[in-house]
Amino acid sequence: MVPMRFRLLLVALLALPTATVASELAVREYRSDDTLLTMGRHRFDNGRLLNLSVGIGSGAFRHPDDPPNVFWTVGDRGPNLTCKDFRSAAQMELPACRETKNARIFLTPSYAPSIYRVMLTDAGLFRITDVITLKDRDGAPLNGLPNPLRDSTTETPLDGRGKPLDRDVHGIDAEAIIRLTDGTFWVSDENAPSIVHVSSDGRIITRHVPKGTEADFAGARYGVVGSLPAILAKRQLNRGIEALAVSRDERFLFFMLQSPLANPDTAAFRTSRNVRLFQIERTSMQIVGEYVYELDDPKTFRRDPSGDQADVRVSEMTVVGTNHLVVLERTEVTTKLYEIDLGNATNIHNTSWDHVATAPSLEQVNLAEAMVAPVKKALRFDTADFPNIAGKTEGVAVLPDRALVLINDDDFGIAGARTQIVVVRGLTFGEQR
Repeated sequence: MVPMRFRLLLVALLALPTATVASELAVREYRSDDTLLTMGRHRFDNGRLLNLSVGIGSGAFRHPDDPPNVFWTVGDRGPNLTCKDFRSAAQMELPACRETKNARIFLTPSYAPSIYRVMLTDAGLFRITDVITLKDRDGAPLNGLPNPLRDSTTETPLDGRGKPLDRDVHGIDAEAIIRLTDGTFWVSDENAPSIVHVSSDGRIITRHVPKGTEADFAGARYGVVGSLPAILAKRQLNRGIEALAVSRDERFLFFMLQSPLANPDTAAFRTSRNVRLFQIERTSMQIVGEYVYELDDPKTFRRDPSGDQADVRVSEMTVVGTNHLVVLERTEVTTKLYEIDLGNATNIHNTSWDHVATAPSLEQVNLAEAMVAPVKKALRFDTADFPNIAGKTEGVAVLPDRALVLINDDDFGIAGARTQIVVVRGLTFGEQR
């Protein structure tokens, strides 16, 4: 007979959430030579050429009614660089960078963010079978330029030669996508931040923004509603909403910030591990849940460990069961997939944590000391075990056989990356366990 103390230890060990052993998984890579992914060359003033590609991997989603080898992706705001990245890519300085705060260089300012229908083939390739450009209600394509925000930090756009560009209320930095049974889409936007309801042909139906920021979008040729919590205007620059999911019955939307809010300031963002996750009743667009997802220590990302907490971010999530979602947590090179359970997490909606005046803020506290239970998270996959998987994985979709599709954001080829799709089989989630 097994002694009682060993039986108790065995029960405890079996109850612990564990990652699937890497050797039990089947991982297949898909590449593409599709000409739709070719964007051409950009010539800098010094004559240096940059080969650009069409980035399609900022988010991914497969609807149950889609064919088994088909899913949808979304690309972000086109080829854009910080001043530091411009120096590296062009091998030259852009004089306007020295005098422009929060400068962002847009090599193709007219680029229209788009939705892509992607098909996997038996030959290990993927094809783009449809492209849906995001448009205003009149059918004019949107762009990826920063919005003219007053209550949130924003960027100053420049073209490839340093000429100032106007901010635009129609700018969208698309980062996540879901598709509903009625054929419409929801897309998350990192900049405003916002979530956007999109018709099947790509026209914006409604853009939902933080309460109190509606005036920032005056003149927009689509509906603007201040239905998101006002505190989201405190998002750190370029760290808005990057994860979006929908319940299986399509009653609820879930969205999560990429990073902790800059609440009350950037110093809080840089050191915090507390990211806000929201649940919305889709018909009324009322927030019904707000939870905290706690980021990992940056030293635990084995392909590129660091001591900077701000290196860690959330880029995607998808529903795998009731109250269960898969969250993609990453650095530049390493990606972890966590299964999370909302069931026993503290719902902080309509509490003092939603007030900007609360001090210390949610982003500044130790959750245990504040008596806030974060969502439970269990590691299911780590790309550190698979060195052939590209960095900056940002999209996750679920295939009919419960395999996961991963896709990277190639940043339009600026640093030489190309789009890679990986299918992982053998993982188990939610009710499968």
